[in-house]
Amino acid sequence: MKGFRQIAAMSCAILGMAGATCAAQSLPLTEGVSQVHHPAWTGSANIYEVNIRQYTKEGTFAAFERDLPRLRAMGVDIIWIMPINPISQKMRKGALGSYYAVSDYKAVNPEYGDLASFKHLVASAHRQGLKVVLDWVANHTGWDHVWVEQHPDWYIRNARGELQGYHYTDLSDHHEEVWADVIGLDYARPDVREGMIDAMSYWLREADIDGFRCDVAWTLPVSFWDEARARLDRIKPVFMLAEADTPDMQMRAFDMTYDWVLYHTLIKVAQGKADARDLAALYAKPVKRYPVGAYRMTFTSDHDENSWNGTDRELYGDGADAMAVLAATLPGMPLIYGGQEAGLDKRLAFFEKDPIDWKTYGRTDFYAHLLKLKHDHAALANGAAGGDLELIETGDPKLFAFRRVRGRDVVTVVVNLSAQTRTAALADGKMLVALPAWGWRIS
Repeated sequence: MKGFRQIAAMSCAILGMAGATCAAQSLPLTEGVSQVHHPAWTGSANIYEVNIRQYTKEGTFAAFERDLPRLRAMGVDIIWIMPINPISQKMRKGALGSYYAVSDYKAVNPEYGDLASFKHLVASAHRQGLKVVLDWVANHTGWDHVWVEQHPDWYIRNARGELQGYHYTDLSDHHEEVWADVIGLDYARPDVREGMIDAMSYWLREADIDGFRCDVAWTLPVSFWDEARARLDRIKPVFMLAEADTPDMQMRAFDMTYDWVLYHTLIKVAQGKADARDLAALYAKPVKRYPVGAYRMTFTSDHDENSWNGTDRELYGDGADAMAVLAATLPGMPLIYGGQEAGLDKRLAFFEKDPIDWKTYGRTDFYAHLLKLKHDHAALANGAAGGDLELIETGDPKLFAFRRVRGRDVVTVVVNLSAQTRTAALADGKMLVALPAWGWRIS
C-alpha cells in the first residue's frame, strides 16, 4: 500500500520518542482505496485561484484572459475561478455582494462579461495547456435566486414555514456563523439533487470547463456528490475539489480536499507556536486517514484566509516563503492564490471592488521554481503517484527535514523554521546544513 514511510531512528527522535522503543514501521496513513479516476493531467499539477472581481481594475473575463500567458509561463496548470454567476440583490452584503450568494446557476455576472466572453476565456486557456474549474455553490443560493419563484419547495424553512439565513456549523476553525444573505437548499428532495446536477452539467456542455471547486461541500450528503461525480464524468472526465477535509468524500466523488490541518500548523510554526516536531506529527500521527490515491490541497492562502484572517505578512511574517516551500513539497497539490506572486500585502475586500496591486510580480520566480520542481520530479507527484515521505532527524526542532522518494527520484528538503541561522548535520549523514533565517535547501 502506497503511503508515508517513517525512518525509525531519524523520525522517532524528532517526535520525541525513546529510540529504544521506536521500531521501523510503515505507518497506516490511508484507509481504503479511492474509486475516483483522476484525470491524467492532474498527476503533477498545481492549482491557481482567480478572483475575477479583484484580479484587474476592469474585473472582467477579458482583462484576466490577457494574463494567461504569464500564468502558463510561471508553471500554472489548473485555474480555479471563483463564482461567475450573478449575485443576489436581496439581503446583499456591501455594494457588490458575496460571490457565493448566487441568483442564477445558468447565468453570468454581467460585471465580468457575458457567456461568450467566458467561453472565449476557457477556450484560450485550453489552447495554452491550462485547465479551468469553476467555483460552485451547491449548498445555498441568494434570496432572489430564480428557483425561489420557480421551486419554492426546494428550500429549507423554519418551523413557521419561512425562509431564513443559512446557519453554518463546524467551519474549518470550528466556529459557527449565520449567513444572512443566503438560504439553504433541501437535499432530502430528489428534485433538488436533479436540478443541481443539471445546472453543473450545463457548464460542462456549454463552456467546456474541466471541473468544479465545490463550496462548503461538507454540508451536503456524500451520496449527492457521489451521484454528481458519476454523471458529470459521463459528459467528460472532470476534476473535483471539495471545500472539506472529509475522507469519505474522496472515495467516489472528489479528487481533492483541503489540508486545513497543515495550513493551521504552518501558521503556528511561522508564529513560533509550533516547530518541526509538530510538523512531523502530522504525518506520523495523522488526525484523519484518507483513501489511497486521494489528493490533498496544500496552501498558505486563499480568498477566505486572505480576506478574513490575514495577509501572508500578517500570518507568516518573514517566514512566508519558507512556509510556501513546505506547502509545495510536502504531499499534496499546492495552491497559489492570485496575487501571492506579487507579494499581495492587503486583505482584499470581500463585498466591494478592491483590485490587486500587482507591482512588479516580485515573487514570480520563487513560485515558478517551486512549480517546476513539481513538474520535474516524480517524487513530488500528487496522490499515489508521488513519493513516500521520509522524515529526517536534524537534532534541532527549528530545522525540519524530509525526503520524498519515488524509485530513483529523491528530493530532500530542509527548512529553517526560525529567524536565526541554524546549522545541523542530518541524522543519516548525507548532508551538512547551514541555513539563514527562514532559509531552505532543496536537493
